[in-house]
Amino acid sequence: MDLFKNFEEFKMDVLKEVGNIGAGNAATALSRLLDKPIDMAVPKVQMLPFEAIAERVGGAEKVVLAVFFRVEGDTPGNLFFILSPEAAKKLLHRLAGIQVEDEEQFSEMEWSALSEIGNILAGSYISSLADFTSLAMTPTVPALALDMAGAILGYGLLQFGEMGDSALLIDTTFIEGQHEVEGQFFLIPDPESFAKIFAALGVPLQDD
Repeated sequence: MDLFKNFEEFKMDVLKEVGNIGAGNAATALSRLLDKPIDMAVPKVQMLPFEAIAERVGGAEKVVLAVFFRVEGDTPGNLFFILSPEAAKKLLHRLAGIQVEDEEQFSEMEWSALSEIGNILAGSYISSLADFTSLAMTPTVPALALDMAGAILGYGLLQFGEMGDSALLIDTTFIEGQHEVEGQFFLIPDPESFAKIFAALGVPLQDD
């Protein structure tokens, strides 16, 4: 089903509102965690087919850093927070104040910090969606990987079987002073989960 082609403008407005609230909550949580002002730009939200995700982050062979979660509850699915290694290092240095020692590798402390930032993002966006739909959604403990984008997406398929054919993309931009760091957050509900999400919102998936 080409689900992403059938979304009307008002359906996207709902998803954009979820993204806006989630970004606001994430900025507040990160500011408290890091004890410094952190803002997040109004996110760009769109639907795209699953097979377009790797292309969107630079191609299947592009090396990226990904924080991966499984969503459990009423609408199971998969979450990926993906950013370039360069953006990850910038994120750690500018936001978390961690001095980067090696541009090619990540230390245990850096992995831990990225995991916590990913946790905050996932929790903020999923909580916003859960509040809108009154559905139970909980992200699992995150897994981190530094690999080619195609391999990382393939890992999700191997772990949890067939993913849905559409993904919700939330372009995420962190702002600290004059510095910006960009990443991309993908929610890929299982095949039946989108129907449950929009049924809970009273939004039909297809026009009658």
